[in-house]
Amino acid sequence: MKENRYPIPPFNMETAQQKVKLAEDAWNTKDPEKVALAYTIDSEWRNRDEFINGQDEIKKFLEKKWKKELNYKLKKELWAFSGNRIAVRFEYEWSNSEGQWFRSYGNENWEFDEHGFMSKRYASINDLSIDR
Repeated sequence: MKENRYPIPPFNMETAQQKVKLAEDAWNTKDPEKVALAYTIDSEWRNRDEFINGQDEIKKFLEKKWKKELNYKLKKELWAFSGNRIAVRFEYEWSNSEGQWFRSYGNENWEFDEHGFMSKRYASINDLSIDR
């Protein structure tokens, strides 16, 4: 029997906000192993122009991401929710190995299984170079 990853759907305002905060906190650890645990084994992602399938690919993607995106700091905000779906807007700052800073903005659409694991994540992201 599969364990639950609380909160589980269907979401209400409180539990949707909790799920968003848990995701924000996990991603800010920059720990691919920890982050991947929130997704189903066969989770489907679209991240920008990449299509990623399953926890193993998610881990590899995140390892590569955080080697490139240094000093990463993320903020997520609940946009909408219904049943087992949540939409968020987010922004994060990071720098590259040359010291150039960026702010990335985007939206994500999430779908969860009945146990509270994310089965689908679709992200649209835009980057803006910034001076700090």
